[in-house]
Amino acid sequence: MDHSFLSALVLLLLVLDPFGALPVFISVMGDVDPARRRRVALRESAIAFAVLLVFMLAGQAFLSAMHLSQRSLEVAGGVILFVIAMQMIFGHGDATGVASRQMSEPLVFPLAIPLMAGPSALATVLLLASREPGRIHVWVAALVVAMLVSCTVLLTADRLGRWLGPSVVAAIEKLMGLLLTAVAMEMTLAGLRRYFLEG
Repeated sequence: MDHSFLSALVLLLLVLDPFGALPVFISVMGDVDPARRRRVALRESAIAFAVLLVFMLAGQAFLSAMHLSQRSLEVAGGVILFVIAMQMIFGHGDATGVASRQMSEPLVFPLAIPLMAGPSALATVLLLASREPGRIHVWVAALVVAMLVSCTVLLTADRLGRWLGPSVVAAIEKLMGLLLTAVAMEMTLAGLRRYFLEG
């Protein structure tokens, strides 16, 4: 499963799922002083970007240190993305409950980690970098654009929530979940093909 800048960008947007996270964004940012919301949103986005960038740049060294193959990472990443996709399609469970327990200004948790830089996003950037390390500049550029989109959604969460309405937000999330399901299956099958054909 080879990626271009555009396909990597779409994959990262599907994994980051900024529109699906709108309810959590609104809930968490509702406890923040309105005068500080923009600063908090920018700070949390920067933290998430830094974490994802470190995983992307250090991906190959991490795999070597852990003695992990690209095939196993593809299969594991596909499984993680599939689970995330199922949550997007059928509901987040107690995700909003976690957000509602955040009573003070968020710092790292829960916006930066795990909402933006969660396990699926970390696995995805690790996989992109490990598959074609020679194109790391392409993957970094895709990550920058994806994080800018997510940051924009976070900055305008209240307005977007009111403008789109809960039903439209839910529909967008389910559509993104459906697309992510196909990506997850393709990633898993690619890892299995490498395992059986390359040994």
